[in-house]
Amino acid sequence: MKPEHQVVEALGLFRIHTHYYASPAPQGTVILVNGSLATMAAFAQTVRFLQPHFNVVLFDEPYSGESKHYNANQRPITKEQEAGILLELIAHFEADHLLSFSWGGASALLALAQRPPTIRKAVIMAFSPLINSAMRNYLESGIDLLLNSERRQLGLLLNETIGEHLPSLIKRYNFRHIISLDEHEYQQMAFHVSQVLTQDTRCYLTGSANINVPLLFVNGDLDRYTSPTDARHFSRYLADCSYATVRGAGHFLDMESREAWGQTRNAVLGFFAEGQHHSAAGAEHEARQLA
Repeated sequence: MKPEHQVVEALGLFRIHTHYYASPAPQGTVILVNGSLATMAAFAQTVRFLQPHFNVVLFDEPYSGESKHYNANQRPITKEQEAGILLELIAHFEADHLLSFSWGGASALLALAQRPPTIRKAVIMAFSPLINSAMRNYLESGIDLLLNSERRQLGLLLNETIGEHLPSLIKRYNFRHIISLDEHEYQQMAFHVSQVLTQDTRCYLTGSANINVPLLFVNGDLDRYTSPTDARHFSRYLADCSYATVRGAGHFLDMESREAWGQTRNAVLGFFAEGQHHSAAGAEHEARQLA
C-alpha cells in the first residue's frame, strides 16, 4: 500500500514531509524516528512488520530526504529542536506508539521526557547512553570527513564500522546514499557528532527519569557500537523498561538478515501487544460501570 503524503508545519520554523501508512486493522499509530544521515527509506523493513497491525507515520528531518527542499537549512538543528518537531508530529497524528533507530533515540528520549499525552509505549532500537571505545573511534574518524564533505571516505567508513554486518546489496545502497548527500547534511551531522564527543552523554540517562511510559530497548548481540550491555544502563533511571537482544545481528538489526528481521518483529510486536487485552477488558468494564 502506498503512503499518504503530507507536509506539516513544525515549531513555526520548519516544514516536515511525512508519509502515513494506514493499517487494515490498526491497533494504534506508530511514529518512526530516523537515525543520523538516514531518511524514511531506511525504515522499509520495519514498516513491513508494523503496517499490518498499526498505522505508521514516517518523516524526514528538515535537513534531509523529502523535507530538505522545503527548508533553508542555513544552520544546524539542535537535538532539542528535533525533539520539539517530534512532539508536534506526535500530536498532529495522535500517535500512541513510538519507535526510534540509532541516534534517533536521542531526540526520541528527549521528547518522551516531556510526557506527550497520547504515547503509551516506545521502542528504542540500536541506541546506548554510553559512548564506548568503538563508538568514540567511529565518531572521531568521521568528524573530519564530515566537515570536509569527504563523500567516498564517509561511505566506506559507515560500511566498515556500524554497517559491518549488512548484506552487500544494502552496503552498496548506503554508499550511494552517503555520497549523494548535500553539504549541509554533512555539516548537520558534524554538529551533532561534535556535541556527542564534547558533552556528557549522561543527560540521556538522567533526563530519561521523567519518562512515564514503558520502553523496550532492542540491540544486536554483535553490535560493538551500541551494545546490549551498554543499553542496560538505562535501568538505573527508568521506572519501566525492558530489553531484547537480537541474536546474530549488529547495529542495523532488521536490515541485516531475514532471521534478524523476524527476531526484531517478534520483540517489537510482542512488546506493543503486552497488556492490550487487559487494557481493553478494563475499558469495557469501566464503560459498563458508567452505563
